[in-house]
Amino acid sequence: MSRTWIVVCCCLALSLCATASNLKSLQIYSIDVEGGQATLIVSPSGQSLLIDTGWPGGEGRDADRIMTAAHEAGLKQIDYVLITHYHRDHVGGVPQLVDGIKVGTFVDHGPNMEDSAVTRTDYAAYEKAIAGHPHVIVKPGWALPIKDIEVRVLTAAGDRIASPLPNAGEANPYCSAEPGASEDNSENARSVGVLVTFGNFRFLDLGDLTKKKELELMCPNNLIGTVDLFLVSHHGLDQSNSKALVWALHPRVAIMNNGAHKGGSPAAWKIVHESPGLEDLWQLHYAADSDKDHNVEVDRIANIKDNCEGKYLKVTVEMNVTFTILNGRTGQQKTYAKK
Repeated sequence: MSRTWIVVCCCLALSLCATASNLKSLQIYSIDVEGGQATLIVSPSGQSLLIDTGWPGGEGRDADRIMTAAHEAGLKQIDYVLITHYHRDHVGGVPQLVDGIKVGTFVDHGPNMEDSAVTRTDYAAYEKAIAGHPHVIVKPGWALPIKDIEVRVLTAAGDRIASPLPNAGEANPYCSAEPGASEDNSENARSVGVLVTFGNFRFLDLGDLTKKKELELMCPNNLIGTVDLFLVSHHGLDQSNSKALVWALHPRVAIMNNGAHKGGSPAAWKIVHESPGLEDLWQLHYAADSDKDHNVEVDRIANIKDNCEGKYLKVTVEMNVTFTILNGRTGQQKTYAKK
């Protein structure tokens, strides 16, 4: 066991001893990085976790958008940066991010596992950028030591949790009708997927996990259970988001981190939109390559034009499980009461 992970485990033990007194809200920023991912999570204690960093280049566009959200949240540093996998739209922004804001520990699934020149190049740039930072390679079942919330790793490096989470494990009725899924040798299938829990509130982010790996989590038994908020996998592409996953999760609300011309596939959009019990679907972008029938109403879309300002969707979660989603473009918000 590395010294870094010993420190992490000790911090986790201390965090589990913390009381629930004087808790503030949990904040989740779904930051627009034009069809990549950058999700900033700020715990009630003020500790922070950034999941992915968007694209490289663009004069630091995505790093700037992340830092804007971080500053609004009152952060002077980002405590943990978790990289789900090494595709450019998820890991590419790391070099510019570390130039702009202090970062604590980097978390990932270990070495690149994709035989692709561009992915090898991006992984090498990532390794160079994080040199000198604490670095933890996670395994399914591990938790990150963030006070007041639990961040549980469900998938990593193509592996998954072996046993159901508490209150999960029931037979999944949607598996029998689910078509078989092909093998995926890309980094997508190696995505680090996490479940964030605050009280009884549950938020799921599986990165770009593809269908075969989704089905290993959900069939024949659902190892995750249900969630309140689901970050639609893989930007809403139909290589992911099987009905056996989405419908069994029964999310109350879903956020699709699509771009104007990436993600938001009509087939995947339809599965999410028709998920039993879904109250609302929100989108980071209007999916310009889709149609009106496969986009939500504009008041639930953060960005409606191609050349946008990069507005985010912000989720604020109270300890009683009431949560509110704010559209950064319009200032409109909607609250979802405890059930």
